[in-house]
Amino acid sequence: MITLLDPAQYRRTPWKNGGGTTIDIADEGDVWRFGRTPITAPGPFSDYAGFDRLQVLVAGRGLVLETPNGEIDVRTPFKPVRFTGETPIKSRLEAGPVEVVNLIGARAAVRIDLKVLQAGHKLALPAGTHIAYCADGGATLEGGIDVHLLAADHALRIDAARPTMIACTAGMLLLGSVICV
Repeated sequence: MITLLDPAQYRRTPWKNGGGTTIDIADEGDVWRFGRTPITAPGPFSDYAGFDRLQVLVAGRGLVLETPNGEIDVRTPFKPVRFTGETPIKSRLEAGPVEVVNLIGARAAVRIDLKVLQAGHKLALPAGTHIAYCADGGATLEGGIDVHLLAADHALRIDAARPTMIACTAGMLLLGSVICV
């Protein structure tokens, strides 16, 4: 089943630490969340103990996440990074405000993955929930006999009961996957 996610329906959620707002594109309550977040000032990340996190830079440059064990480099756009929700993090902005896409999942309930799907590439999706998001420009997603044109900031939710093949035939998509454990 494929559901179009309209930006007019995205929810704005304040950060747990009060430092900003996330735009929730899709979620399943307290189990997982896929969203886009502007980071306009350096500061601490919210504590998400028990959750895994994936993040990718989609606008701006120069984001570095400082942890007690070193830096997580998020300077390069469209290169996902993974970290645990309990890792103490403070963001550093080297070149002004940025925007990121986040996928957060409760470790005990789901496994998460975040990939970048370029035009001309195919991907086999396992059974689960997948969010195909067009961060910028436009993109075309093909799945079986269906063709979906996505404008910037639009998304599709794909609830796959069995493994499914998709292809990005134009533009670029972020693909967040949530698999129940």
